Amino acid sequence: MKIQKLYSSIILLGALCLAGCSSNPIELTISNDTDLDRNEEVVEVEAGILTNLPRQFVVLDASDNQVPYQITYDGKLIFQVSVPANGSVSYKLKEGKPQDFQTIACGQVYPERADDVAWENDKAAFRAYGPALQKNNERAFGYDVFTKRDTKQPVVAARYALELNKDVRKQIGELRRSGQKKLADSLSNAISYHIDHGNGMDDYSVGATLGGGTSALLDNGNIVYPWAYKTCEILDNGPLRYTMKLDYNPFTIQDDKNVVESRIISFDAGSYMNKAQIAYNNLSAAKEVVAGLVIHPNNPEGYVFNKEDGYIAYADLTDHPDRDQGTIFVGAAFPAPLKEAKVQLFTEEEKDDHKGALGHVLGISDYQPKATFTYYFGSGWSKADMPSMEAWTKYLKDFVVKANHPLKVNVK
Repeated sequence: MKIQKLYSSIILLGALCLAGCSSNPIELTISNDTDLDRNEEVVEVEAGILTNLPRQFVVLDASDNQVPYQITYDGKLIFQVSVPANGSVSYKLKEGKPQDFQTIACGQVYPERADDVAWENDKAAFRAYGPALQKNNERAFGYDVFTKRDTKQPVVAARYALELNKDVRKQIGELRRSGQKKLADSLSNAISYHIDHGNGMDDYSVGATLGGGTSALLDNGNIVYPWAYKTCEILDNGPLRYTMKLDYNPFTIQDDKNVVESRIISFDAGSYMNKAQIAYNNLSAAKEVVAGLVIHPNNPEGYVFNKEDGYIAYADLTDHPDRDQGTIFVGAAFPAPLKEAKVQLFTEEEKDDHKGALGHVLGISDYQPKATFTYYFGSGWSKADMPSMEAWTKYLKDFVVKANHPLKVNVK
């Protein structure tokens, strides 16, 4: 597995500063040209226009309070803003020592759990499956969803540490062998990340499906399922944005026998949605590409899709509806016009191959060779701050509008 690569903000800050850096403040005006309030949204400032930044600087709001910021792997300055509908706000960049910023968006690879890569922000968490899982021939193709509530702190690493604690696992085994099943079950539940211990859990089923919004090519209408990633390179790791590049093993589609999928996925603080930029290398002709959400038997009609508004959505009742685990809302949003949005169900024979899942709700687009397909996928949870399917679909619809009208930055 490829070693993770982390880029130093210090090096990138040096790239922003020319020899003649000035200590004069740089004034920024962030404007919103939509009828929607933009709350806690990450704004991007291109590095090319920040030629007068000192090597150490702070971002200040209109009240001169410091604002957390990050320099991304591709040289952008990002920070969170709240801008009213059709309004604007002002910020300053000036020389100074930044405060310590709380990390909100972050992730890592877990070799101890079959090379999972898992990432999170203050709203939700996700994972993609890695090469060790594929080597074991476990068929899990799509993104998994970890719910999250009542905290802005990173929690996923602690969940893995509990779930994979070897000493406790050994103790559980010894209890079972000695006939103490009740005590073993209690201890197992205490460390399981499949149970909500106060900040969320993993209670979403992926299996041999696209899970919570994974992309794939279509071959004559049939999904060409990706498997586990081959290499993972972490490009940004907080405090406000997590970015990674996933490359996949070569596959064959029609006459193309060495197609390689690459994904750059980024997840910002304050958002329910990941940005996914997908490229298929060595593809010789245009193909249909989809992003899909698995439909489970416990809510066979819990989907909504809207081609014109550019989103698909599903209300997943979790693996254990009897435990009062709430509803996991999953969705995908498409800034570019969709070719089609629909439900595609499995045949009876296919259901056995997909562990009982019923099919997918799909957003379908055309993909041209050497192009980039950009869409967003994400989730909310009814036990956190997403109360209903109506609220979720409104969020997705509004998200498409915002994606097509990014906040504008004017530099003085």
